[in-house]
Amino acid sequence: MAGIYVHIPFCHSKCAYCDFYSMADSRRMPGFADALAREWHARRGQLGDSAVRTIYFGGGTPSMLPADMFAGIAALFPKENVEEFTVEANPEDIEPALVETWLQAGVNRVSIGVQSLVDSELEAVGRRHSAADAVNAIRCLHDCGVENVSADLIYGLPGQTLDTWRRSVEGLLSTGIAHLSAYCLSYEPGTRLYAKLQKGLLEEADDELVEQYFFTLCSLAAEASMEHYEISNFALEGCYSRHNSAYWDGTPYLGLGPGAHSLCADGVRRYVPSDLRAYLLAPETVAVIDKENEEDRINDLLLMRLRTKVGLSIALLPEKYRRGILARAARWLKSGHLIAEGTVLRIPEDRWLTSDAVIRDLFV
Repeated sequence: MAGIYVHIPFCHSKCAYCDFYSMADSRRMPGFADALAREWHARRGQLGDSAVRTIYFGGGTPSMLPADMFAGIAALFPKENVEEFTVEANPEDIEPALVETWLQAGVNRVSIGVQSLVDSELEAVGRRHSAADAVNAIRCLHDCGVENVSADLIYGLPGQTLDTWRRSVEGLLSTGIAHLSAYCLSYEPGTRLYAKLQKGLLEEADDELVEQYFFTLCSLAAEASMEHYEISNFALEGCYSRHNSAYWDGTPYLGLGPGAHSLCADGVRRYVPSDLRAYLLAPETVAVIDKENEEDRINDLLLMRLRTKVGLSIALLPEKYRRGILARAARWLKSGHLIAEGTVLRIPEDRWLTSDAVIRDLFV
């Protein structure tokens, strides 16, 4: 099996926390659609003979694409074996006619960027929608027949409290979503929030509060019958993100568009530089190899697998690295930060917040 990821590098406006490659400029959209088609036809062979099972339109803001442009891009890709076709969306873009276009193009999953159900928190990070807009957008998706709706939340937002966080999580779960992704706010250099942090205009949530946010989230999601299957992801039974799960288990995927990364069928990672101007000039040749050695690949395996509920099968580790990794794992097993189930290593849910330290220590 294989996946396709399409990076749409356009937004209505740039959120204060976002460091993904995107721009608040839609004038190059028509040229982008043409370039994307050229890149796909030039690079589709990098998927080998694998059937495409998942398609994911991310960004940026794919939901700002005009309906006819979205349909034209979606039509590029084979659909006969596709099990999951996801499009990321912002609440303010959702309306029945656009959703109908998505459904006709084969979309069966929508991931909506809610981030909070508290208006002051949304305003603090430059979101364009209100809490009511988010709830109405989810209702619209359900009314149009989209059963598999995922929503994103962020904890650690400026002005957020444990009470407002609980309100956002409970409110979102009550809408009937099938999947929830929740991330701790990260202050990335180059973002507006980072600049404010450096100037002392706001403070990061401390570790104790972040821990309270996380365990409140875990508790509320469990009460809603959602399975915590990856550090940041929860889902009802049968509603895991198949596309993202493929990233974590090493399934090949082709990333198209500036800023996209790929793990091709030949085992080589490639990426498209985050430069729309260069991309529009030569989309067929702009992707470059992301050079990795054997140690890099083992570290990728550790990082991806230990973020998940499934964990890491020791059998996947090459013999020459296995003994050293298991020796370093011993102290984490003793402290309970790792658990062994047969030949599988896992980080338990109550230790996932400290997983970075565990995983880094296991790196070769």
